[in-house]
Amino acid sequence: MNDPRTSQTLDVLIAGAGPTGTTLAVDLLRRGVNVRIIDKAAHSFEGSRAKGIQPRTLEVFDDLGAVDGILAGSSDYPRLGIHLGPLAAPWRMFRNRERTTDVPHPNTRLIPQYRTDSVLHDRLEQLGGRVEYGRELVEFVQDSTSVTATTSGDGGIEKITARYLVGAEGGSSAVRSQLGLSFLGTTDEQDRMLIVDAVTTGLSRDRWHIWPGVKGRFAGACPLPHSDLFQWMIRLSPDEEPPEGVEAITRRIQAHTHNRNIALRDIRWRSVFRPNIRLAEAYRRGRVFLAGDAAHVHTPAGAQGLNTGVQDAYNLGWKLAQVLAGADPRLLDSYEAERLPIAAGVLGLSTKKYEGIAKLDPSSLRRGKDEQQLSLTYYGGPLAPTDCDRTTTLQVGDRAPDTELLGSDGTSVRLFDTYRGPHFTVVAYGPDAADAAEELDWPAAGAPLRRVVVDADADADAKADHVLTDAREDFRHIYGVKGDTLLLIRPDGYIGHIATRDFLTSIRTAARTMTPAAQQETVR
Repeated sequence: MNDPRTSQTLDVLIAGAGPTGTTLAVDLLRRGVNVRIIDKAAHSFEGSRAKGIQPRTLEVFDDLGAVDGILAGSSDYPRLGIHLGPLAAPWRMFRNRERTTDVPHPNTRLIPQYRTDSVLHDRLEQLGGRVEYGRELVEFVQDSTSVTATTSGDGGIEKITARYLVGAEGGSSAVRSQLGLSFLGTTDEQDRMLIVDAVTTGLSRDRWHIWPGVKGRFAGACPLPHSDLFQWMIRLSPDEEPPEGVEAITRRIQAHTHNRNIALRDIRWRSVFRPNIRLAEAYRRGRVFLAGDAAHVHTPAGAQGLNTGVQDAYNLGWKLAQVLAGADPRLLDSYEAERLPIAAGVLGLSTKKYEGIAKLDPSSLRRGKDEQQLSLTYYGGPLAPTDCDRTTTLQVGDRAPDTELLGSDGTSVRLFDTYRGPHFTVVAYGPDAADAAEELDWPAAGAPLRRVVVDADADADAKADHVLTDAREDFRHIYGVKGDTLLLIRPDGYIGHIATRDFLTSIRTAARTMTPAAQQETVR
């Protein structure tokens, strides 16, 4: 990350330092990309707004070196306690699962957004970056080679020139607005919810409390882990003025819950939420991209918004780095083609959940595999054509699962440990596939290649980074392989190619769409 006082042309300028923008900055920095990340706010976000981290996002944070902080600052979701008069009926939103070989993080974690931001900002600083708070993007112009952004801050007006600009500044995105992109969808001005983070007494912390109300006007209180805070959610009547101040909010809560023992103090954050359900008509114009809430906004139900934004960043980061290293710029077209349909599907899911919550519809209260985002696939997209080989369990574009194998010294090796990092991975199962992996040439520019061979003659794999044995046949079962198979795993952990025959020719063709030419000079 360069000195902001210099006039050097950046690789990427990111506007917005929430989870999406910071994830992108972390991913780009570890790839050696020159980045600045700015945010118009004076400091990091202090509220709990987005508080659910899904299993797939935990895998992303694991790859980026941030998962330990997330796990330490979070907890499993508590059971619901649905208050019906003097009784509280227990209800479990999640069926907590044990870790399996293919899914190392099986459960959604509860963590306030301010803590997620803090973990990601710490990781950013470990990589030599920092968020420039108090600097707002005012306008920008772009041409065929760069984007020049005008920004304002305490130091005055500064013009920043970058090869690419990414708007990750939330639903009111200035970048999206200046691009003239429609934000298609609805905002229900009559449906409002007061959100309050406050220290709360008179309420047990072992439940996420729900008090149903007339016409869906419920109230809820979620205990935030490793704190004495609750996040309160109070659905307001159409003509109701939102209460302000601790005394007024406490009276409103006591009137709804009929519990005068509940008392609030030390309000940390307060907001009035209106359900926005919107999707940008496009994710890109020229050298300018949208990610996260700038591209799609959701209801809070199902904990999808933050997670979808993080995965936008994870999808875009390696592609920007590859094109900056000399890959075909058309690779960047695959960002919108892969991510926009995912966001559209997630919008439908979270909207359905939100509409059912007020009715206490059990299917809306329950959370499962649809929310966990482990089964999302890019199959059929520009980098995952339908005419590729497949295994009995996987097809190109799917998430590459984890599994445990044995190293040459007999110790256990997680496949995710070999994937972790900014590289591609070729996994060769069987001796013929291993021979092809050894012969595969790879460009010096851009993301490197890590070679992993499984159940092959170690003497034949001089170029292998990992020589592994599938002693328990976990890999064979989870990856669905029946014989020699060659898999190319993208830097974001999705399967870029599967070859069960004609190994070398087919994988070279697939790699060509995602990498610089083997002998090409780096073109930035």
